[in-house]
Amino acid sequence: MKVSIFGLGYVGAVTLACLSRSGISVVGVDVSQEKVDTVAKGSSPIIEEGLAELLSAGVESGRITATTSAMEAVARTDVSFISVGTPSRPDGSLDLSYVYRVCADIGAAIKAKGGKHIVVLRSTALPGTTGECARILDQHAGPGLAEVAFNPEFLREGQAIKDFDSPAFTIIGTSSALAENALRMIYCQLSAPVVVVREQEAEMIKYAANAWHATKVVFGNEVGRLAQALSVDGRAVMDMIVRDTKLNISPTYLRPGFSYGGSCLPKDVRALNAIALAHGVPVPLLNALADSNAAHIDHAIQAILKTHKRRVGLIGLAFKPGTDDLRESPSVELAERLIGKGCRLRILDPAVSQAKLVGANKRAIEEHLPHLDELLCDEAALLAHADVVVITHNAKGYAALIDRLSPDVQIINLAECMAEIPRKGRAYAGAA
Repeated sequence: MKVSIFGLGYVGAVTLACLSRSGISVVGVDVSQEKVDTVAKGSSPIIEEGLAELLSAGVESGRITATTSAMEAVARTDVSFISVGTPSRPDGSLDLSYVYRVCADIGAAIKAKGGKHIVVLRSTALPGTTGECARILDQHAGPGLAEVAFNPEFLREGQAIKDFDSPAFTIIGTSSALAENALRMIYCQLSAPVVVVREQEAEMIKYAANAWHATKVVFGNEVGRLAQALSVDGRAVMDMIVRDTKLNISPTYLRPGFSYGGSCLPKDVRALNAIALAHGVPVPLLNALADSNAAHIDHAIQAILKTHKRRVGLIGLAFKPGTDDLRESPSVELAERLIGKGCRLRILDPAVSQAKLVGANKRAIEEHLPHLDELLCDEAALLAHADVVVITHNAKGYAALIDRLSPDVQIINLAECMAEIPRKGRAYAGAA
């Protein structure tokens, strides 16, 4: 397996050096003659611990060469990685001109070479970019000669080589068996699991990861600022937060689903925002939580109304399954607003009985759904009533019921949008 890497910036140079160390012959390609000359001499074009030594060893062994010629690089290799920059435009959108220009150059080189060639996009790019790259490659190389994949990198500056050697996983976004097998061979010395997904999902994974990292930084800083204003040690607070790998640093809550609710989260988020305001501490991320949560309820309502079906069966009214707690349940707001939009609603939630509601729980439902008893129903009544079924509780728990639905009944699953439930070819939509 011989590899060419287009773009000798941060990601390209690190990938070049690490692949050569694995015994792969690698050709570095860049429009900058200065970068090409630097790499060809075994020197590093960037500052990164351990990189200069790997490049020097690769050049000395003959496994690393460098050129400005796309024709030469493609002719000498089986796989081409694209690692050129994708900078921001003034409006924040992505400038993909460098990626597309390289695709055109590689396509022309493939045409001149003849035969199949694998092209792997490694530059950070939004969903749909790899598909556009495939179109450009076909245009310049000829249809079907380029096998395309997206392979995101997760390299942190300062410890990029360690990250390359010990990734959490290797993501391969492709529908090409040839491209998948080539990447499996290239990364065969890594112990991390290989995960194959669609190209668009691989592209989105990279952005979701970076947005999550940014969110963690901002959240930690907001907690720190607020803690400081309250004479609390924010570092001690966050040290305990990250120790909890059951709820805090875990898959729990980190899934597309329905909005948060209940007696704790809405109230506590409001309290933090109120005390931050009282102390003059800006916490824009915490401030945005309630608005984003409300936007998700709006999103669900629009998805239901777009079906143009008004006989709605709602599965789940409490804020989560296994409880009758209706306080600030997003399902209660959903039900109230659907009724206001003219929907004829029936609700299935075995844990909820209006006759047994007491205290704040009773007051909450009397304010929003005073005729709850008329809305609650059993499974048989829901099956007879609904043209569209909306699930806000764990979908897997209702798989048997869903299997009994008529095939023309549409399902909108707000609880676990990717849950494996019987669909019978019917219209189906998830929360995200």
